[in-house]
Amino acid sequence: MDILEIIESKKNKRALSKEQINYWIEEYCKGNIKDYQSSALLMAIRLNGMEKREIFNLTEAMMNSGDIIDLSPIDGVKCDKHSTGGVGDKTSLALCPMVAALGIKVAKMSGRGLGFTGGTLDKLESIPGFSILLSPEKFVQSVNSIGMSIIGQSDNLVLADKKLYALRDVTGTVDSIPLIASSIMSKKLAAGCNCILLDVKYGSGAFMRTKADAEELAKVMVEIGCHFKRDVRAEITSMNQPLGLAVGNILEVQEAVNTLLGKGPKDFTELCLSSGATMLLQAKLYDDREKARKDLLETITSGKAYEIFLKFVENQGGDIRYIKDFSLFPKAEYKHEIKADRSGYLTAFDTMGVGLLSMHLGAGRETKEDVIDYDAGIILNKKLGDQVSKGDVLMTLYTDRCNVEDKVSSAKNLVTISDEMILEPKVVEEVISYDDKEKKFIIEEE
Repeated sequence: MDILEIIESKKNKRALSKEQINYWIEEYCKGNIKDYQSSALLMAIRLNGMEKREIFNLTEAMMNSGDIIDLSPIDGVKCDKHSTGGVGDKTSLALCPMVAALGIKVAKMSGRGLGFTGGTLDKLESIPGFSILLSPEKFVQSVNSIGMSIIGQSDNLVLADKKLYALRDVTGTVDSIPLIASSIMSKKLAAGCNCILLDVKYGSGAFMRTKADAEELAKVMVEIGCHFKRDVRAEITSMNQPLGLAVGNILEVQEAVNTLLGKGPKDFTELCLSSGATMLLQAKLYDDREKARKDLLETITSGKAYEIFLKFVENQGGDIRYIKDFSLFPKAEYKHEIKADRSGYLTAFDTMGVGLLSMHLGAGRETKEDVIDYDAGIILNKKLGDQVSKGDVLMTLYTDRCNVEDKVSSAKNLVTISDEMILEPKVVEEVISYDDKEKKFIIEEE
């Protein structure tokens, strides 16, 4: 088989066979196919797309390019949750202990943040002592005894994706739905869970800018899951404003903990309840969404979810004194308040701009080598639909950097204040699943 023939086939809009895809992935991982050849094929896929069976075959080839995690020693139904990335998205930190308190086993492998999106591992590592590295044996033991564990991805998990993603990032081929779907789903399938919930975000702070694009990506990934006999469902959620009020590692940990104590922001709490209810339905522990939501709320009011979070942090080396007393966390050296220069209603956020601002303050990375300031970030004082008076604080910036005056001065441009009021946006817009018997998607409006 010849890589040039494979490139020519996709260039001429022909579907690739399973054998051709397997050859490409296997030989590229071995180093026998060069980066420039894979770049050409990636661009041909980006321009000409892939048929459904090609996407299935690509996902399978990538999944099999590294380790496949065996979670069979974990008792019960294993569930995972994945977000396509956003600003202020600390959902796993609150959601996982909530569903674990009701019997779901959460065996989760997460990633780091890059650019305007934050990473779950970075947030957890802002807790002194917390380790994202566990042996396979301790990982299994932790999930069985506590109900949850969140660790870093194995270096050998889906080797093809690591190589291809780095190549896509520098060749203008990131925004391809077949490539995005196979990248995400190969990792989720290799991680071994029975049920997977996808949070597919769209808007000014998401990779998918329109709801239609988010729905298209969600449907492809849900159908991939069905093909591989997993219960995969997707929530379509808006990222036209940051999630919650906190953006930044320590700040987001504190907000997640406050949510488990019943003091979380309305939109973030709602997302946790909606996502948790879907996961409980997937695990077949509940057959009624409203009952699931009610019991999830009870895990907060009773303190059960908070107790599981404390056990989870302590089990992975974290110092729970910081969770019990936020004053122990380090404080940023500089604080800047961004005030409104007119009255009206907050009608729009440049959400990606908020994420990038947080990164420039020190809370994120421009490159993989950058070091994070865990105490840096942003607290929002207003959300979409809120009334604003001239002089009100719109957001508060925290940083250890003294050379960010230009970023601070332009921060007020990240919000739009208008005379006309807008409605408070919905958090979860719809849930997408697939009926394999009927061969059709089921879309539930939230």
